[in-house]
Amino acid sequence: MEHAMEAPFSVQRIDHVVFRVCDLRRSIAFYGAVLGCEVVRQRGDLGLVHLRAGASMIDLVSVDGPLGARGGEAPGQGARNVDHLCLRIEPFDETGIVAHLHRDGLAPLGAAEVNFGAEGDGPSLYFTDPDGNVIELKGPAEAAA
Repeated sequence: MEHAMEAPFSVQRIDHVVFRVCDLRRSIAFYGAVLGCEVVRQRGDLGLVHLRAGASMIDLVSVDGPLGARGGEAPGQGARNVDHLCLRIEPFDETGIVAHLHRDGLAPLGAAEVNFGAEGDGPSLYFTDPDGNVIELKGPAEAAA
């Protein structure tokens, strides 16, 4: 995986982490009461809740929802709990990112799409690390129209 070319972007910070949870209400209450996180957006159609965690986000997905079900069984000994790690990058150049991934023998899981993150709606691209962990590269939020 070593190559002479540098990445066509730089990592700015962790944008968000996504946890799969068995009881969405219980988890929202926990992150609110224990960590002071506040709900900023909910996507009932996906079983997804976005919580503000300082400059970043903690997203919770119900294992019963469309996103959470992709991770297999409910979190426990034999099932994964973390859905993916999102890194905020600059700049977001889909063509350059895809070429960079290909040089390392990797491929995106699909085309870039607009998703909600710590800064708002912006472009993101997903791929997996060698162990199958999903990584999301997220660009800056789109300018408000």
